[in-house]
Amino acid sequence: MTRGLSTCRFLEFMVSAAAYFDVDGTLCGTNLLHPTAYYLANQASALQSAKRLGRALLGGPAMAVAEWRDRRLFNELLYANFKGMSEDRLVVLADEVYRKMIKPRIFEGAGALIDKCKETGLRVVFITGSLNYTIEPLARDLGVDAENLICNRLEFKDLVATGKIIRPVVAGPTKSRLIAEDARKQGHDLARSHGYSDSFSDVPMLSVVGHPHCINPDRALRRLALAYDWPILDIDTPAREDRART
Repeated sequence: MTRGLSTCRFLEFMVSAAAYFDVDGTLCGTNLLHPTAYYLANQASALQSAKRLGRALLGGPAMAVAEWRDRRLFNELLYANFKGMSEDRLVVLADEVYRKMIKPRIFEGAGALIDKCKETGLRVVFITGSLNYTIEPLARDLGVDAENLICNRLEFKDLVATGKIIRPVVAGPTKSRLIAEDARKQGHDLARSHGYSDSFSDVPMLSVVGHPHCINPDRALRRLALAYDWPILDIDTPAREDRART
């Protein structure tokens, strides 16, 4: 009986922390624009594709400003380009988008890092501004359960996208709140949990966990990491596809 109780307590200890991963730029050399551009350029007809790409280009300056000032607004402006797109079309294109735009850019060390986290008893969670259609195939390939995805999802009415994101928008400081909520729900100790990102915009999510890690960090995040002695990891830069071209 004592032995069984000890085993239960050990298992409880092993799952009482998590590893929260940003995705774009952290696990693969992509950004939110890559899959979005593919969806817009591959509509049912060439005319529809041209119209969608044209509208997106007109909105480019506003998105560029928002990317620097307000990541939440950037996400909202970007995904507004999906307005009027059928859910069926998104589902049909999802695997193609993953196969052509994302899988070739997965950093070679991504799988090993995720496996290492699992081996140490951490629950692996992806927290990303990407859409669920984009992130689910990646999660399957890297062995992450679908229920462990915190990502953006489009709002639909009569199976047609409204151009809005279901709240909360997964971006910027909101990520830290969502991590705290997930940890509370799952019974995780944030002080023992890990966070991984490449971007200075994710400092709030890195600050909420006890073990922040920077993967291929941008210049601002690298400076902060050096100042606070946060580990800086290189899990293969450039991505496999880019390296093959050099």
